[in-house]
Order: sequence, then structure tokens, then C-alpha cells
Amino acid sequence: MPYLPVYAATLVSFAVLDFVLLGLIATSFYKAQIGTHMADQPNWAAALAFYALYIVGLMIFAIRPASLSGGVTQGMLLGALFGLFCYATYDLSNLATLKNWSLSLSLVDIGWGMVASGLAAGVGTYVASRY
Repeated sequence: MPYLPVYAATLVSFAVLDFVLLGLIATSFYKAQIGTHMADQPNWAAALAFYALYIVGLMIFAIRPASLSGGVTQGMLLGALFGLFCYATYDLSNLATLKNWSLSLSLVDIGWGMVASGLAAGVGTYVASRY
């Protein structure tokens, strides 16, 4: 598997999807749900670290296995499952420990994590299959 092109394609697709949701579509939903806990500006170092590490996780747990024995559909399924586990860990921990963290926010965010991760892993698996 050509790691650099697969990583780049997966990163770009995930980042674009995340930007579209968080920056254009659901900005007001997240602001309304998170309220005063939401920073005025993102911590870009933390955001970049998340993206860098998360894509490595998608490659290890979704794209590589799918490129070895499945295909794009399997990559999307494994990516969606990876998104479910990762986003559920974050959201359910917040639901358990933070005041005013809503179930609806958790469900939307977990669902989004599954969709974005599945689509990005599908792109990465497709790129891997071209080599």
C-alpha cells in the first residue's frame, strides 16, 4: 500500500467533510449545544494533532485491512466502525462527565463521525487499490 498518497487522500477527504459540516452546515447546532464551553477559535495545534493521528488510525484499522482482503465497501464499513468507536468514546465520556452535554449532541456527533470516517476510509481504500 502506498502510504503517503493514501494518507494524503484520506486526510484531505476527512478534513473537507469535517469543514463542510462544522464550518458550514452545523455550526449553529454545535454552538447551541455546547454553549459557553465552545472556544471562540479552535486550538489549531490540537486540531492538527487530532487529524494527523486519526487518519493513521483509519489507515491501520480500516484502509489496510480492506485493501488486503476486501475493497472500498469494506473500507467504508470498517471506517464507519472506527468512527463509531472513537467518536462514541469522546461523546459518551462527555455525556457522563460534563454538565449540559446533551444526548442529541452525542448522537449527532457519533453519527457524523461514522459518516465522515466511512467516506474518508472509502476514499483511502480506493486510492490504495489504484497502486
